[in-house]
Amino acid sequence: MSDFIPGQRFISDGEADLGLGTVLNSDPRSVTVLFAGGEQTRTYSVRQAPLTRVVFGSGDRIETDDGETLTVSHVEEQRGMLIYHGETRQGEARQLPESRISDRMQFHQARDRLLTGQLERNDAFNLRYRSLQHLQRIERHPAFGLSGPRVDLIGHQLYIADEVSHRRLPRVLLADEVGLGKTIEAGLILHRLLLTGRVRRALVLVPESLTHQWLVELLRRFSLEVTLLDEAQSRELDSDSNPFESGQIVLASQQWLFADEQRRQQAGAADWELLIVDEAQHLQWSPESGGDTGYECVAELAAAITGVLLLTATPEQSGALSHFAQLRLLDPQRYHDLDTFREEQHGHAAIAEAVEAVARLPEREARATIEQAAGDDSELHELLERFADASQDEHPELQRQLRRILLDRYGVGRVMFRNSRQHVGGFPERRLHVATLELPQAYRRTLRRVERDEDHLDELLLDTGLDHPDVLLYPELTFEALRHDESGEAWWRFDPRLDWLRSWLKQHPGEKALVLCHHADTALELAAGLQVLSGLHVPVFHEQMSIIERDRAAAAFADADREDGSPLLICSEIGSEGRNFQFCHHLILFDLPPHPDQLEQRIGRLDRIGQHHPIDIHVPTLAGSPGEALLMWYRDALDAFTRPHGLGSHVFEQHGDTLFDALLDRDALTALIAESRELLERTAREREAGRDRLLAHGANDEQHAERMIEAVRELDEDERLDRWLDQALEVFGIESRELDGGLRYLHPGPHMLEGMPGLIRGEEGFSATRSREQALARDDVQRLSWEHPLVREMLFRATEGSLGNAALALLEHSAIPAGRIMIEAIFRTRTSEAHHLHPARFLPPTTVRVLLDESGQELSDKVSFGGLAKSLRNIKKAAARDLIRERHELLRQLLDQAEGIAGARLTPILEAAEGDMRHSLDSELERLRTLSRRNPDVPAAELDALVAERGNLAAAIAGTRLQLDAVRVIVTVEPRR
Repeated sequence: MSDFIPGQRFISDGEADLGLGTVLNSDPRSVTVLFAGGEQTRTYSVRQAPLTRVVFGSGDRIETDDGETLTVSHVEEQRGMLIYHGETRQGEARQLPESRISDRMQFHQARDRLLTGQLERNDAFNLRYRSLQHLQRIERHPAFGLSGPRVDLIGHQLYIADEVSHRRLPRVLLADEVGLGKTIEAGLILHRLLLTGRVRRALVLVPESLTHQWLVELLRRFSLEVTLLDEAQSRELDSDSNPFESGQIVLASQQWLFADEQRRQQAGAADWELLIVDEAQHLQWSPESGGDTGYECVAELAAAITGVLLLTATPEQSGALSHFAQLRLLDPQRYHDLDTFREEQHGHAAIAEAVEAVARLPEREARATIEQAAGDDSELHELLERFADASQDEHPELQRQLRRILLDRYGVGRVMFRNSRQHVGGFPERRLHVATLELPQAYRRTLRRVERDEDHLDELLLDTGLDHPDVLLYPELTFEALRHDESGEAWWRFDPRLDWLRSWLKQHPGEKALVLCHHADTALELAAGLQVLSGLHVPVFHEQMSIIERDRAAAAFADADREDGSPLLICSEIGSEGRNFQFCHHLILFDLPPHPDQLEQRIGRLDRIGQHHPIDIHVPTLAGSPGEALLMWYRDALDAFTRPHGLGSHVFEQHGDTLFDALLDRDALTALIAESRELLERTAREREAGRDRLLAHGANDEQHAERMIEAVRELDEDERLDRWLDQALEVFGIESRELDGGLRYLHPGPHMLEGMPGLIRGEEGFSATRSREQALARDDVQRLSWEHPLVREMLFRATEGSLGNAALALLEHSAIPAGRIMIEAIFRTRTSEAHHLHPARFLPPTTVRVLLDESGQELSDKVSFGGLAKSLRNIKKAAARDLIRERHELLRQLLDQAEGIAGARLTPILEAAEGDMRHSLDSELERLRTLSRRNPDVPAAELDALVAERGNLAAAIAGTRLQLDAVRVIVTVEPRR
């Protein structure tokens, strides 16, 4: 490169982002180029200038400096300057000197980047093609959107998530019994809707006490970045902006939002596509007075938002009125009259009996029950006739069809899902072990004074700053608050619960136990006492710790093979929220919480589906103490340690004040236990009688659930992800180191590209695993899947940017003369922007590969991508650019030919995609139309939405075009010897 003429256009080989440059001046030694788009000037040595001349050819499109686009027909040269001839978008003929090309013209497309010599690494080209292939496969996979979250594969949860997330109007009540995973179901639905693009923004409203738990769940289980919005953060934002526009997913306290009219208006003004409301049974409404502030706030939001998920107690817990009020939030037109709703509820019993009768076929009474429920439903009567004539081998499938139609057409699963432990199964046995210990003298003195003098309790509350009943239930806190001499004896030196705990450790070598305390101070002091008395360093887990600190504490507890592994983890009450410790089956309750819901939440940390051992609940209690009295009430009145029944809160609301008054009066306690037990049993009978059996039958489809589990496992075990990861990490500059136990440690390399989720250059990385089980056991280990944020980001960059879209490689081949050219052109489908329709489930990014030799012969079917890639080697960029310049015209011709060949393959791709779409949506539309004639829970709006979706998808598929996504030039060379 020796002749530079002012006005010629070049790009910088090393700084392509500067855009198009113009030669200002040159002399025999240097050349100065102005990059006006980037407002930069560069001076280069003429002999080593890293510049490539920009030369367009016939068919290329050029952006002009006046905003026009010129399609080139031919090019002429005048005194070293190029003059382009062509047509504008309006069809007018025009000449364009190269000096009039737009300074801001960028070269991102594969063809432009190849012809201007902007070449990428060969492995980046390979990664781009492989990534497109994987996207084409993954986005059509039935488990897409459900395989990434860090959750157990539990059938009813996956079934509900799959069913709801496929709906056009996902508006449902999630009313599973406590411990069955309503939060996980909502998270799965949200995760899939976000990943498929059907939801961009979501608002999550939860009770203030649960905001932290939801934040941890959404981050740790679903890898979702959430904005936790409160008044302090809202004020920190620009006063002129709407704080609810500050994040894609906003999590807020119900109490905060409901209490502030301005914030309610701002929330309503924000653009949401999904609303999630937890503990919806607390929203109050009545036919006479309407709804309270919270109910009306949610009603206004729900009316304007397409998708609504209400997490609520089961109907028999919340009552018919509350249940109706919740359904009004989902569909106020459908649920407009309470009396009509109650009449419909009575009709559900007949359908439930028919569903249960299916299993008893061919009994005559069973058939009569089904026929009565079927009414004039001809399809059901036809199935019954087929069943009568069928062989025994055919009976199971016909029974499945009968059950499905009954539930589908007459059930209530369109608006509500309710699973119970009775129907789900898989839960462990609970075993209570009580150790009664002597009450220390230091604690006894305080209690005796309260027993003798009622006013002393008031004095204690003032002196200690503690609340009632905490001042009685947690004597160590009372003792510490009254201990004036800091050098005095700490409570853990005389409290017999520490000796019991040390003894327990000796009796259970190699076993782990989760220790729970009500207050963080107790947890911290207990850990300090164990270290002093036993030399045992026990991690503590409490609400004042950062998420990273909690992860480290949980990891030290979870991993038995680590040197710092601990047999115990000591948690405060809310410090353990949102964590899964089911790898452990010993639960030590150092004290008891004052509310039965908190007790159930404690046990629920271990008592979960998938727990393979009985739950051993150990309670060291102090004889004659208020803590022992509370234990007796939980055990004898509520049966709280045996199983969850969801009734403890109801009994506590009625008897809680009396319970706290009876903590030091055993006679009163005995009477209260009998009264509370009677209330519990009476309420249980009433709720069982009012239980909607139809809900329980329709909340899960076991065959569907099993298919979803298998689909998720298929992606979990996809070995192609491991191979792709190795390629991607190298291309993106992320270093990987193998650790023990199948873990790998990912950390930023010196050349890592910026913006990689979870990785910041110059900082530490993270440990990761491909194992779902390992990730569930260790919160400090991330699980790599096709849906992990880092993997999704690398997939996006590998397929949507310019990375790897133009390359040149050498092929050593003894049978082909050196210097011969081939091009490998990768085309991909581009569907119009219709993310909310998720067109990728029918037409994901689909590739068409065309391989041509320089004579134009197509070799695509003869030479595979993988086989060719293995035989190629790299070439220095400077030499590659020289080869491109020398073969410009030939490459243009081959690219045009490849485009024609690829275009001919588009039609069958689109026809297959439209056929899949119509088959899927037409069958769904027919099903919904049939349902709507029988089941009023199918809104007309959902039918309209499905019809519109079908039309919009047909238009999107028809408008799909093929685009050259990547191209590689292959030059043959003689084999090296």
